[in-house]
Order: sequence, then C-alpha cells, then structure tokens
Amino acid sequence: MEFTMQAIGVIHTPFQDKAGMPIQSARSDVAGTVEVFPPYLEGLDGIEEFSHCYLLYGLHRSDACTALKVRPFLDDKLHGVFATRYPVRPNPLGISVVRLAGRRENMLDFTGADMLDGTPLLDIKPYIPEFDIFTVEKTGWYRARKYS
Repeated sequence: MEFTMQAIGVIHTPFQDKAGMPIQSARSDVAGTVEVFPPYLEGLDGIEEFSHCYLLYGLHRSDACTALKVRPFLDDKLHGVFATRYPVRPNPLGISVVRLAGRRENMLDFTGADMLDGTPLLDIKPYIPEFDIFTVEKTGWYRARKYS
C-alpha cells in the first residue's frame, strides 16, 4: 500500500548538517521556526495557547532504509529499527516535542530544535500532559545501556 503526504510548511533551524545536531528535542535548547504555508494558516488558530507541541516531519535528508537492524546513537549493539529512534527508517518520519515560544501569523518560534534546516513539516499536534504522559515500566535496550 502506498501512502502519500503533502508538506504543510517548513522547519527552519541553524543546522545545515547532521554533524553536531542534537539527537532528541528534549536534549536541545536550540531555537527554530516553523513556517506554515498560507493555505494552512487557519489551522494554527489557538496553537499559541499551548506551551509545547509535537512536530511531525519528513526526514528529507535521511539515507534510504537498507536494514531493519541498526546501531542507535546511544548504544553499540544492533537493535530492530522499530525499537530505536534511529533516523534511517522504512518511512522517513520524524517527531519532536518542542516548546512554543510564540506565534507571528504563520510562523511559530520554538526551542528544542533537533532537525535540519529546510525540513518539510507534515503536521503539528498540541502536547497535552493528560494524554501524553505515561508511567513507564520498561525502556528496553536504553535502560540496559544507561545502567551498565
């Protein structure tokens, strides 16, 4: 089955290259800007009432997926790609929770940039703690790596 999407905007960050870029938004205090394309402007109404949001985007400069086992940045062992956040995936999708700093018409200022400049934006969703925070019992290979 094929599934196509259309970018609703573009993400602007200071990162031109993958080298030195934060590996997760929670580990970044770098500022960025989301530019939402004019046809989608009305969809931003009320977004400024949230402190955080999810940005869903295309990993447009990620290599094509050639293996389903990968070595994530924080471990030296192979793991199934779906048990990691490794950017080389069958469907090159990225997701980041960022802190909204403000809105200027079709522009959203945020902190927590962990994506390349020019990244195509696919969707924005508000972060709602009642829905998005879970008590976690297991963290797989990450816990083993962290405590070994």
